[in-house]
Amino acid sequence: MAIAYCGNVGASASEDAKRDMANTVMGIYTLRRDVDGQPEDVGIVIEGNIVMDNLGSVIVGFVMLLGLIYALDLSFPDNLKHTFEFMQKVVMNLDGHKLNGKIESLKIKLFD
Repeated sequence: MAIAYCGNVGASASEDAKRDMANTVMGIYTLRRDVDGQPEDVGIVIEGNIVMDNLGSVIVGFVMLLGLIYALDLSFPDNLKHTFEFMQKVVMNLDGHKLNGKIESLKIKLFD
């Protein structure tokens, strides 16, 4: 889900990022000048378009992405369905009584 670029955020990195973002269904991107530094930019990509940028942190990006999914009534990406379902039903306790088997098992292991 995440697209991260480290190193010189110059023309070539920007072009690589734009190309990868254009092929991204849903994701959070970060651009950094160096590996250990703070992100230069954090944003959200939906269907190849940057819909939010300058979010400050990946955590804020994730929360905003969840909000966009609900506000725009989007489906969870297939490859991240269980991740989003876990966040929604276990962490946020929304509709938590209807868990699929894998998530129920993880919840039991975490709370024992």
